Amino acid sequence: MTIREETEAIERRTLSRYATLSENSLGRRTLLEDDPIRPCFQRDRDRILHCKAFRRLKQKTQVFLSPEGDHYRTRLTHTLEVSQIARTISRALRLNEDLTEAIALGHDLGHTPFGHAGERALNRLCPGGFTHYRQSLRVVDYLERDGQGLNLTWEVRNGIVTHTSGAWARTPEGCVVRRADHIAFLNHDIEDAITAGVLDARQLPPEATAVLGATKSQRITTMITDLIVHSGEGQINFSPEVEAAYAILKDFMYSTVYVDKEAKREEKKVDKLISELYTRLSDEPALMPNFYMQIAYNEGVDRAVTDYISGMSDEFATRLFEELFVPQKWHVL
Repeated sequence: MTIREETEAIERRTLSRYATLSENSLGRRTLLEDDPIRPCFQRDRDRILHCKAFRRLKQKTQVFLSPEGDHYRTRLTHTLEVSQIARTISRALRLNEDLTEAIALGHDLGHTPFGHAGERALNRLCPGGFTHYRQSLRVVDYLERDGQGLNLTWEVRNGIVTHTSGAWARTPEGCVVRRADHIAFLNHDIEDAITAGVLDARQLPPEATAVLGATKSQRITTMITDLIVHSGEGQINFSPEVEAAYAILKDFMYSTVYVDKEAKREEKKVDKLISELYTRLSDEPALMPNFYMQIAYNEGVDRAVTDYISGMSDEFATRLFEELFVPQKWHVL
């Protein structure tokens, strides 16, 4: 018996009957020989962790654009926090932790530079629209490894594309990641807003904090605990009381912090930057690397430009804009 087979046997003995067993995966688009050590979802987790798109998350905005300070979240730290919360929930419910972690680490791989401001700009420009969760699936299916993709299992791909809204994942692990994403972004956005001086903790709705807690730690603990207690039979649910308090807090953030003029004053510049890059690259696709030129040939220029821009870090997008539109100094030899 290989180490992988021993691990799969441990899953059969210890995981909940609602958990997704590695040996029961619906498989990959391209068949792979089994790994002697790692079950399929652990293998997916490793592929995501080592891919280029994952590394670029470290220079992608979460909420606050180019903040001054070392402690604001980036898309990478958000991803790691989602993974930690999701793993805690999955372990408590005896679900498949490897599958949960793989989905969590891959859920935002397709996110644009400059956070949701960049996503809104590309959604306006791209024929057919743009959403980061569909782009995340495109990254793992096609864009990584120079067009080969990561060849992930069906369960991981399903969890990635359903992590935001609309239809829920077909596995309880995918549903856990969606809940963990909501727990993470709401609470760390509150903390970042307080750090930025955009929000005073005393402004938080008392009807929400009375249920969830007054501090970030209390709220996260309450939401995780409530989710574990009230989930069962493969369903991942909050209690009605916590669900209602969460909705109040989320509505408060969308009506205050996410539309704050001081915090969002740079977003018009993001729209301008993305728009100018999109137009220029569409007019001159030869400015893009050969890989994206091939996409332009096979799938059209709009698709290639969207893929190229959405994969950029904040820093790279800014630098490219400067190279294309800002006059450069003459270097006299």
